[in-house]
Amino acid sequence: MEQEARILVVDDEDRIRRLIRMYLERENYIIDEAEDGDEALKKAIDVDYDVILLDLMLPGMDGIEVCKELREKKATPVIMLTAKGEEANRVQGFEVGTDDYIVKPFSPREVVLRVKALLRRSSSTKFLETDTSARNVLVFPHMTIDNDAHRVTAEGKEVALTPKEYELLNYMAQSPDKVFHREQLLKEVWQYEFFGDLRTVDTHVKRLREKLSKVSANAAGMIVTVWGIGYKFEVSGE
Repeated sequence: MEQEARILVVDDEDRIRRLIRMYLERENYIIDEAEDGDEALKKAIDVDYDVILLDLMLPGMDGIEVCKELREKKATPVIMLTAKGEEANRVQGFEVGTDDYIVKPFSPREVVLRVKALLRRSSSTKFLETDTSARNVLVFPHMTIDNDAHRVTAEGKEVALTPKEYELLNYMAQSPDKVFHREQLLKEVWQYEFFGDLRTVDTHVKRLREKLSKVSANAAGMIVTVWGIGYKFEVSGE
């Protein structure tokens, strides 16, 4: 349940951590804190958090490096906290597996809303709710996508995906063999959270293929590049 979610708040400013903690605890979330990248990474690996709020600029290991190393082991949802002038870093954050970002200075209410939205997306595929034809389970050769359990299996083995990786795969899989432009994927999958670098789509597709290929080369091969246009989830000819 949302109210029982455990959240790690990472920021080197005690004032910001206390502010975020106060607002999230009002929602009955369980809050842990970390003030630098090394402490954050250790806690993130040792504890199964539902969401991590991760400041970009941290002493020692920065937020980008924390997220990159975390993604080698876990798919925990991450919201990056960034300053206004760090747009290039936000792009880099998405490329290493960040699911969302919040720009400082921020409203504590915005933090709560973003956390709730990410928790909902982590447990179900909300962006598909308007599609009345959407099925709870999509079964393909080599791969099954279970929306109820928010789980992907390839050749019977579970594949650990971040919420954004899952949404991207699921969105394409809802329309097998349809070609999606990169711009369309940015608009439909990233929605209000992202403003424009097409490399983010390419990076997420690359990560998806890498994770799938560790379990099944056939499953990874279902995500096909359409040169000069975008991508498609290919099942024809199976």
